[in-house]
This record gives sequence, C-alpha cells and structure tokens, in this order.
Amino acid sequence: MAGRLVRDFPLFPLGIVALPNEYVPLHIFEPRYRTMIAECLEQESEFGIVWQGEDGTKTVGCACVVTEVLERLDDGRMNIVTRGTRPFRLLETHDDLPYPAGTVEFLDDQDEDPDLDAAASARAAYAALVEQATDQRLEPEELQSMDAYAMAATVDFGLDAKQGLLDLRSENARLRLVLRLFRAATKRLDFIERAQARARSNGKVRFG
Repeated sequence: MAGRLVRDFPLFPLGIVALPNEYVPLHIFEPRYRTMIAECLEQESEFGIVWQGEDGTKTVGCACVVTEVLERLDDGRMNIVTRGTRPFRLLETHDDLPYPAGTVEFLDDQDEDPDLDAAASARAAYAALVEQATDQRLEPEELQSMDAYAMAATVDFGLDAKQGLLDLRSENARLRLVLRLFRAATKRLDFIERAQARARSNGKVRFG
C-alpha cells in the first residue's frame, strides 16, 4: 500500500539489501556519498539503500539512518553504522543533486488480521535457530516483541530472500516466509554440525 511521496530522497545503490531494524556498517569513500552522508548527519535525515544487482537496481529499497560514526579519516572517508527504518518504492531517479536521489513512495502494509499461528511458529523457529547457532536462549518477552523484520535482520540470508521480504506488504506473509527461511537455516546448521563431527572422527565427510 502507498504512503507519502518524497522527492530528492538520497539514494545509495549497493550490492546489498537492508531491512527495517537491521544494522548495516558502511565505508563511505566516494565524494558524492561523503556529501550525502554529511547532509544526512547534519539534518538527522534518512537515505535509501537499494540493491543494485546484475539485472539492474531494484525498485523497492529500505530507508536508513546513521546511528554511529565509527571513524572519520583525514581524507574525508568515514566508517559508519546505519539502521534500516522503513521500506520505500523508487518511482524515478534525479540527477540534479551532487549525489544520487529520486522520488520515493514510502510503503505501508495492507490491513489484515494478525495470523497468530504464523507469528508463534516463526518466533519458535527463530528461537531454535538462535539457540543452535549461538547457545543463547531468548527471553519470551524479547521474542514476543519481534516482528518478521526484526528477526530476519539478525540472520544472514541470501539477497534474494531479503529482497523478497522487503517486497511483501503483508506482515503475515513475511512471517510465513521467515518461518521457511529459519527452518532451512536450521537444517543447514544441522548438516554442517554432522559434517564437522564426521570430519573430526575420520577425516572425511561422507554424503548419504
């Protein structure tokens, strides 16, 4: 669903996908992006990350804010940490600013009744994945407060999967998608752990 339009919204085309709630470290070195980030810092404003892949730039991206400047180098380069805030659709690009920009439409989710079963299943699968990968057990209150974006933002999925989440305008649909992704990641972890155990035992990994 459509939200408000913003013209001259700063854009950062990259080979990554950012999600709302995700923390993304960036190294800023090109002069045009140094100018862009300096303006965002001064105005405490957002900029947009859009995935620039082999087949071109995606039209749905994620707005971000700078949460921390880790380092300012003498030559003007910066190491920063950003956080994704909200999805947008890129309607057109402009070239009248010192950096890439465009007209964007911030996107709202469709109205729907929450799918409580999908939410419970996704959170349970996420908790199991986190515990298996890190030995950390999430508190129920922390888990209950997390939506699909918040959970997915902490897992290293492939770019296509992350873009698929960003494209969806339904939280219920996102929960169902992350459930499949979490279960697939858990299976991969299971396989890796079994393979490592076999490698330790006899130096070989046997398939089948």
